[in-house]
Amino acid sequence: MAVRAIRGAVQVAANEPASILEGTSELVTEVLARNEISTESVISVLFSATPDLTAEFPALAARALGFADVPLLCCTEIAVPKAMPRVVRLMMHVEVDRPRSEIRHVYLRGAAALRLDIAQ
Repeated sequence: MAVRAIRGAVQVAANEPASILEGTSELVTEVLARNEISTESVISVLFSATPDLTAEFPALAARALGFADVPLLCCTEIAVPKAMPRVVRLMMHVEVDRPRSEIRHVYLRGAAALRLDIAQ
C-alpha cells in the first residue's frame, strides 16, 4: 500500500455554519467517490479555510460523515490580497494501491477556477 495525498477545494456561499458544513461535506464525499475509497483508507485530513470563514470548523462535516477515528485538523489559509474568498481546502492522506497519476483531485463550485489545469 502506498500513502497518497489528495487535494481539493470548494467555495462556499456564506460565512454561516450550514454553508461551511454543506460545502465541506460535498467536497469530502466527492473526494471519496472519485477516488473510490472509504473512510477506512483515510490516514488524516488537513482542512484550511480562508480568513473570511470563521462560523464553523470544516472538520465537523467530516465527523458527521463517519470520520470518527481519523485525525482531522483545521487551520486558516494565508490572507493573500485578491485571493478567492470563502474557500475550504483539504489535503487528505490515504492508503491506496494505485499510482499517484490515478489520484483524482477535486475542485468544486467557484474553486474549480483555482486549478484549471486539473480535469474535473
